Amino acid sequence: MTDEIGAAINQSLKTKKSAQKTVLAIDLGGSHVKVSLSTIGGKRAVESGPHMTPKQMVEAVKDLASGWDYDAIGMGYPGPIADNKPALEPHNLGSGWKGFDFQAAFDKPLRLVNDAMMQAIGSYEGGRMLFLGLGTGLGAAMVAENVCLPMELAHLPYRKGNTFEDYVGERGLQRRGKAKWRLSVVDVVERLQAALQSDYIVIGGGNVDKLKELPPNCRRGSNENAFLGGFRLWQDEKLIVRY
Repeated sequence: MTDEIGAAINQSLKTKKSAQKTVLAIDLGGSHVKVSLSTIGGKRAVESGPHMTPKQMVEAVKDLASGWDYDAIGMGYPGPIADNKPALEPHNLGSGWKGFDFQAAFDKPLRLVNDAMMQAIGSYEGGRMLFLGLGTGLGAAMVAENVCLPMELAHLPYRKGNTFEDYVGERGLQRRGKAKWRLSVVDVVERLQAALQSDYIVIGGGNVDKLKELPPNCRRGSNENAFLGGFRLWQDEKLIVRY
């Protein structure tokens, strides 16, 4: 048996074994914690809020997932990640999140990514995809030929001393009104498309429904894709996640 054939067989076995994993996906947000299981679909949810600590979240998820058997966890966190742990405290939750070891707390293999990244992975259909999440702020991630790259685009300078997020996030929507906000979304998308040379853009987040029409070369994302992203973190061996 040649080295090439042996490597191919090993990769095939590895992929098959990984694809058989039952995965619990956790989508953590400022208002709710939502979970789904790869084998049954659907979702269960509980409120989170500005006082929720990571220990409280872990207990809430264990209650939500009561009766479910799973091998691994894919989790999205509203902030940057380092060493499979939160790198910063979140804006809309309680304290104690930075550096918290979720893998130890759940006592399960766990892969933690930024929440925009998890939805991006669930939205990916090949090539070079830019994901933009329109919500309280501006979430962003890119998947290029199966390499998943977190991006911090929200606070880049844009106009009049303000950032992209100031114009297309919730503050911009409330301050300038829906019509001007929509024009800003189109302009920001065009600028980022030109700069990053993506093949297509997926626009998700809670405010995407406020767009009557999408800019060219864009399609709507779905919050449900976050669960698919959590499953793919364990089931898609082609993915390479960068932090």
